[in-house]
Amino acid sequence: MQKPPDHAYPTHWEADVVLRDGGTARIRPITPDDAERLVSFYEQVSDESKYYRFFAPYPRLSDRDVHRFTHHDYVDRVGLAALVGGEFIATVRYDRIDDQGLPAKNPEDDQAEVAFLVQDAHQGRGVASALLEHVAAVARERGIRRFAAEVLPANSKMIKVFTDAGYTQKRTFEDGVVRLEFDLEPTEQSMAVMRGREQRAEARSVQRLLAPGSVAVIGAGRAPGGVGRTALRSLLDSGFTGRVHAVNHAFPEDMQRLRPEDVPAVRALREIPDPVDLAVIAVPADHVPDVVRDCGEHGVQGVLILSSGYAEAGQDGRERQRALLRQARSYGMRLIGPNAFGLINTAPDVRLNASLAPQMPGAGHIGLFTQSGAIGIALLSGLHARGPGDGGIAGISAFVSAGNRADVSGNDLLQYWYDDPDTDVVILYLESIGNPRKFARLARRTAAVKPVVVAKGARHNGTAPPGHAVPTVRVPDSTVAALMRQAGVIRVDTVTELIDAGLLLASQPLPAGPRIAILGNSESLALLAYDACLTEGLRPQRPHVLPSAATPDDFRAALAEALSGDGCDAVVVTAIPWVGEGAAVSLADSEGVALAAALRTAAAAHPEKPVTVVHLAMDDLAETLAAPAPEPGTEPAPAPAQSPGPAASAGDNAARPADPAPAPAGTSPFPPAPHSPPNRPRPLLPPGPPPTLSLSGRQQDPARDAEANTPPRPRRAPLRIPAYPAAERAVRSLAEAVRYAAWRREAAEPGRVPEYDDIQEAAAGADIERLLGRLTPDAPTGRSVPVPPQDAEALLARYGIHTRPVLPAPDPDTAVRAAARLGYPVALKTTAPHLRHRADLGGVRLDIAGEAELRRTYSELTDFLGSPEELRPVVQSMVPRGVDTVIRAAIDPAAGAVLSFGLAGAPSQLLGDIAHRLIPATDREVTEQIRSIRAAPLLFGWRGSQPVDTAALSELLLRVSRLVDDHPEVVGVDLEPVVVAAHGLSVLGATVRLAPAPATTDLGPRRLPVY
Repeated sequence: MQKPPDHAYPTHWEADVVLRDGGTARIRPITPDDAERLVSFYEQVSDESKYYRFFAPYPRLSDRDVHRFTHHDYVDRVGLAALVGGEFIATVRYDRIDDQGLPAKNPEDDQAEVAFLVQDAHQGRGVASALLEHVAAVARERGIRRFAAEVLPANSKMIKVFTDAGYTQKRTFEDGVVRLEFDLEPTEQSMAVMRGREQRAEARSVQRLLAPGSVAVIGAGRAPGGVGRTALRSLLDSGFTGRVHAVNHAFPEDMQRLRPEDVPAVRALREIPDPVDLAVIAVPADHVPDVVRDCGEHGVQGVLILSSGYAEAGQDGRERQRALLRQARSYGMRLIGPNAFGLINTAPDVRLNASLAPQMPGAGHIGLFTQSGAIGIALLSGLHARGPGDGGIAGISAFVSAGNRADVSGNDLLQYWYDDPDTDVVILYLESIGNPRKFARLARRTAAVKPVVVAKGARHNGTAPPGHAVPTVRVPDSTVAALMRQAGVIRVDTVTELIDAGLLLASQPLPAGPRIAILGNSESLALLAYDACLTEGLRPQRPHVLPSAATPDDFRAALAEALSGDGCDAVVVTAIPWVGEGAAVSLADSEGVALAAALRTAAAAHPEKPVTVVHLAMDDLAETLAAPAPEPGTEPAPAPAQSPGPAASAGDNAARPADPAPAPAGTSPFPPAPHSPPNRPRPLLPPGPPPTLSLSGRQQDPARDAEANTPPRPRRAPLRIPAYPAAERAVRSLAEAVRYAAWRREAAEPGRVPEYDDIQEAAAGADIERLLGRLTPDAPTGRSVPVPPQDAEALLARYGIHTRPVLPAPDPDTAVRAAARLGYPVALKTTAPHLRHRADLGGVRLDIAGEAELRRTYSELTDFLGSPEELRPVVQSMVPRGVDTVIRAAIDPAAGAVLSFGLAGAPSQLLGDIAHRLIPATDREVTEQIRSIRAAPLLFGWRGSQPVDTAALSELLLRVSRLVDDHPEVVGVDLEPVVVAAHGLSVLGATVRLAPAPATTDLGPRRLPVY
């Protein structure tokens, strides 16, 4: 990590963090200007806490103490403070010491003594744990590798802070003092502890927003209408179970209640005698800072800002938004918005609709997050149309539309929904991703226990939408999509697909495989479903086509038969209105209601397999299937089978040939259905420990400490079956479920990042530090620099990546000497940028067997393509024939480190046939990466060719991944071409780019983003 000059204030150490109770605090270095704050802070600390800090009564700080604790060199002596409302609530300090425990005089000493002091009112909020994460990162940056702390045995809270951190520790007891020493190198356990604390803190902060005990609507107008009054009306109509207050400075002084809503009305927030948990702000942007100040002084936990006029309004609005975020966080508040549409919680003991949505959605198990209010309206409306009412198939657990999402984002909701027992499926509509590395990490963890469905807007213009002050991701959307798939995210393109996939995943178990049974009373509709399955890469069976006059009981029997066989993993039921003479159902029942009852009866007997329905002109069927299942004994029974109507036409005949050969005219083209024994039940989702939070705010297991704990499996409301008006939509949703289930099975057995004995990590780090010192002084700030070829080869060799020697050939005689040194046969290549790796343009000549041929080839090359000065020819020895591939690793400032692989030349450059994986990649991931490109058959013996050494290729990918992961200064590696032969491979060309490591990364201490 690049170090600022000694004594310079390190701004990159500043951070906003979420504490254990969901509030926020600001962590920053202590400066000489903090003297008064330090004295005030110390005066509010109890005598007991002071005794624990100084091992003796210490009622007040002397002037010398204040000077010592506020003046630091930010190298050997560092102090950090946590602030809320501009005042200190905790401090931490380290001093570099030598082996004898005395102040260090040698800059090579790598140990420091650390001490904390937390204000009593803020103990138990996790402040010390957050400070320890940050001061440890600061110490590592300054070359300190070990902390030592002396603690009185009675100070059990502070001992627990150290022992729970997950670092490798040594503990001794001497002279009545516990001495703790621990290495600061992050361990797997310390990272798990940090991630677990981050998850619980951020989840708690969202829970406080979604389950407030009291809400104040600030800006509720005196007359009906307007944003504030609309939000108030929505809140009351939803049946909110907490207290509600209307706030408007324009209310008359004698006004006590707002009519006709009959809620308490006040002119200022301070007039409310009780605590306020959530403030809904709907005032002009110019007045918002005053309102936020009042909220902070009143102790409000979070603010929802519906007001517009911020980043979406231009640069001035962007600065106003940043100031707003700083102000809210300074008071320890989380912020939704500005320009937000609102939030909804359908939990029965909350019933919160703090949004502009006119209707409270039905309660269910879909968590919904959008950045766009318009898309939020579309999603709520679409879900309501597919299954209105509590308990329906389209019910939601919570909804957040964050607008400009200056603070609370989709990442925060992922943290919350990860172990929320009321949410089975997460649906996200994103227009920008502020922290893609964190998003990928959180999405992968959440997807391991429940589906995450994402649609991303603004995919192709390379800029964030107005109002989203986030870094621009330079990688193409195809790369982002590939990385989402690697994280287990179900990526869709439209709002309709979001709803379609969400409904199936919320109501059905995951399929065990891609084998799909199709049945129904229309061969034409079955054919559409069959073709759609093939298009989506599924394995459809021969459809079971019932007569067009099939009764509900016929459907029930056919579905039961399909579900009971081992030959299918899911069933698609197609249905059209009954056609024929007679009555298929009694006059008391509608056709759709009776058919829904029959399908539910069959599906209930086999709850381990998903069922989906495609219908035409049968809206009552879809409505009945989407509604909550009736209580046992109340659902109408399917009518008994009636005599079938007139024989169906040949195209709809139930009789089908059992031969997959081409069928004669008038018969079905489908292959035969296999005969299978009855299916064995399987669990729907893996088990897990009890939950920690629910949407209603219930805490159920606060003792968990690492993110490795698995949340509970979601419950599946039985007998709700999704119905679609088109076969393609149903099958596409089912295919997404099949692919997601396959990812879940693979994620249950993750790969590993191998260790290689020949990797020289420390030596490579020294090389990089030396190269940066030599190359970057003249480089533009923030830009990467290319490493000279010989240095790049040496750096790669530290990681066991060996390139074939290349010797310059500025003239024919030098080329001959180079060939003699390397040994014939050789290749003569140009390295000019416009001809590099372009054998098709004549810039590469291979298999040159002798001096005469080399001189002739050199003359031809320079005669046709240009002078040696333009071409920059080189000579390289020939390697065994194989498949030319390309391996790249690059770091995008937003997306993180990405490992890419493809075949060299047209497949990757023209067709974009490249596979991407996040770094660090595991052995399993690179194996899948190699096989995932469309041209992969060329590596595995396509059309009789000899298979190449993919094991060696996998190892090379893993070594490149390790290099970039171990050294964040390596921002680019390009190996092209890599010739993979039947045995082994050869790296013929390599480039490396370096840049100073970023001051902060997602692997560092937890912090909230600032845009």
